[in-house]
Amino acid sequence: MSYSSREAGRYYGIDAWGNGYFGINDKGHLTVHPLRDARGVDVYGLLPHLTKRKLRCPVLLRFPQILKSRLEELFGAFNSAIREFHYPGAYRGVFPIKVNQNADVVAALVKAGRKRGFGLEAGSKAELAVALTHRLDDKAIVVCNGYKDADYVRLALRATQLGRKVILIVEKPHEVELIARVAKQLKVKPWLGARIRLHSRSSGKWTESSGSGSKFGLTTQELLDAVSRFDEHGLLPGFCLVHFHVGSQITEIRSIKAAVKEGARVYAKLRATGCPVEYLDVGGGLGVDYDGSKTSYEASMNYSVREYANDVVYGVQEICEAEDVPPPTLVSESGRALTAYHALLISEVGGQNRDPDRDLVDLPADAHDSLRELYEIRDEMTRKNHREFFHDAQARYDELHAQFDLGYLSLRDRALAERLMAGVRRQALEYAKDERFMPDEFQRLERRLISKYIANFSVFQSLPDHWALDQLFPVLPIHRLDERPTVQATLCDVTCDSFGEIDRFVDISDRRTSLALHELEPGKPYYFAITLLGAYQDVLGDYHNLFGRVDEAHVQLDKNGKARIVKAVRGDEAHEVLELFGYDPDAMIERVQEQIEERVAAGKLGAKAAERVRKEYERSLDGYTYLDFG
Repeated sequence: MSYSSREAGRYYGIDAWGNGYFGINDKGHLTVHPLRDARGVDVYGLLPHLTKRKLRCPVLLRFPQILKSRLEELFGAFNSAIREFHYPGAYRGVFPIKVNQNADVVAALVKAGRKRGFGLEAGSKAELAVALTHRLDDKAIVVCNGYKDADYVRLALRATQLGRKVILIVEKPHEVELIARVAKQLKVKPWLGARIRLHSRSSGKWTESSGSGSKFGLTTQELLDAVSRFDEHGLLPGFCLVHFHVGSQITEIRSIKAAVKEGARVYAKLRATGCPVEYLDVGGGLGVDYDGSKTSYEASMNYSVREYANDVVYGVQEICEAEDVPPPTLVSESGRALTAYHALLISEVGGQNRDPDRDLVDLPADAHDSLRELYEIRDEMTRKNHREFFHDAQARYDELHAQFDLGYLSLRDRALAERLMAGVRRQALEYAKDERFMPDEFQRLERRLISKYIANFSVFQSLPDHWALDQLFPVLPIHRLDERPTVQATLCDVTCDSFGEIDRFVDISDRRTSLALHELEPGKPYYFAITLLGAYQDVLGDYHNLFGRVDEAHVQLDKNGKARIVKAVRGDEAHEVLELFGYDPDAMIERVQEQIEERVAAGKLGAKAAERVRKEYERSLDGYTYLDFG
C-alpha cells in the first residue's frame, strides 16, 4: 500500500506543532523553513555537508533566522494590538538569558531586536556581565532579577554610570537596604523595580511555583514598605518598574488574563499614589505548542502569540483607564517562545533490542514435553480461543522456567521456550487488536513488546527536561517519510541508565508511549530528529557517563534560498569532559604508560603491541564522547 508524505505529516503532527517552520519534501525528507515560506532546508540532504565540515552525529542544528522570525512575530503581535486598541504606550521585550545562555543565540536575538528597543534580562552576576557586553538601543532596558549581593548591585550601578538603563528588581525586603547602601557608597542613583507576588496562579506543569507560595516577589505589605524605604533613602525617583511572573509554559490564556489584570491594578494603584513607575513587566510564560493540540495540556497552549499580546495590551489599558493613570510601557520576558523552534538534534539509530526469533518451524525430536505443549498451543491458537490459549501458554512458559531453575532443562530448551512464547504473544496480540475493546492485559502486552531502537545520543545531555520534567518534544525520522513506518519503538540513548530513553511522544489527542518508525535496513543508517530543543536544553544538560556537548552546525538560507552552514562548532572531546571533573589527561597517559612498560618488562607485551595500546589510549582521549556507528 502506498504511503504519502502527507500521511507522514499527519502522523508525526508536523502541521500541528511545526508552526510553519517544518515540512516534508517530495523526497520524503524533513525540511526546515526558517523564513516560514516555500524555501526550506533538506535536513537529510544536509548530512554530507556536515560530514565535509567534520561534524559528527549526534549534531545540533541551529537556525538563527528562526530566532529573528520569532522575535518579529512577538513584536508584530504587540504592535498590532497597540494599534488596534489605540494603546498610548509602547512594547519593549527583553530576553531572559537563563533560557539559553549560548553566546550565538543571545547575539542573534540582540541583533534582530536592536532597532526595536529589545533588551535583556539577567538573573545572576554572570548573566549581567553578559548583558553589559551587548550594545543595545537607547530605549532598551536590562532587567536584573534574582537574589542579589553587593557585587551584583555594584556591577549594575557601574553599568548605570555607562549610560545603560539597568533596573534592579527588588525580590526580597532586605534588598532595599542593600541597594541603598551600595548606591550611597558609589554615589550612583539606581533604577529600581519591584517584583510583586500575585494571588493569581499559573496553569500547566509549573503551577505550584506561582501564586502566593512563589519563591520570589514581595507581598503587598512588603511592597508598601519597600516604597516607603525608597522614599526615605531618596531612591523613589528611580522606582520605574513593576514586575510579576506567573509561571513558565502557561497553558491557559485565562491564567494570563487574570495575572495581567492583577498586575496592572497594582501598577495603577502605585502610580495613583505618586510613584513614578513607567514600565509593567508581565514576566515570561508565553508557551510553545510542543504537541500541536492547541489545548491546555501541559505540553501545549490554548492561545496564540497574537491572542497573548491582545490580552496583555487590552487588559492593562482597561485597568489604567478605570484608575485614570497613564498606561505603562509594556515589557515581557518571553524566552521559550523566542528560542524553542530554532534548534533540533540529529542522531542515528545503531540497532535495536529484538524479540527472540519467533518463526520456529519444527521442534527437535528430543524436545521436552512441556515444550511440545507450548508448540501445540502456538499452532492451534485461533481468533476465538486466543485469550484462553494465551493464558495456557503463559502457564506452560512459567513451568518451563521453573524447571530450568531446578536444572532439568538445557540452555537450548530455554532458548526454544523463549522463541515459542514470543510467537504466542505476537499472535495473541494480533487477534486482540481485532477485538472491539482490547483487554488491559493485552494493552500491557502491547507496551511490553514495543521495540527499543538504540540511538547515539544522551537524554541527560541533550534533552534533560524530558528526563527530569516529563517534557515532550516532537520526534520523527528525517528521511524515508514517503514509506509507511511499521515498527512501534522507543528511543534508548547510549548511557548506562534505564532512564536514558524517550518513551513519551507527542500526539494531538493523546500522549504516545511509542512512535512508529521504519524497519532498520542492514548496512544503511537511519536518522531521526528531536525538535524544538532551543529553550533550556542547551544550558541544563549534564555529563552523565561523561557524554559531553554535541557538535553544532548553524544553518542559514542565503538570498537565493540555498542552505549554507555558516558556523561549525565541535563538541566536547573526551579529555575536555574529563578535565571538567578534575582529571589530568597527561597524568592519565603517564599512568597507563607505566602499566604498559611493566608488561613489556615482564615479557607479556611486545614492543609493537605496546605502541598500539598507547596510541589507542591517547586517541580515545582526543575523540568524540559519543559512538561511531559507522
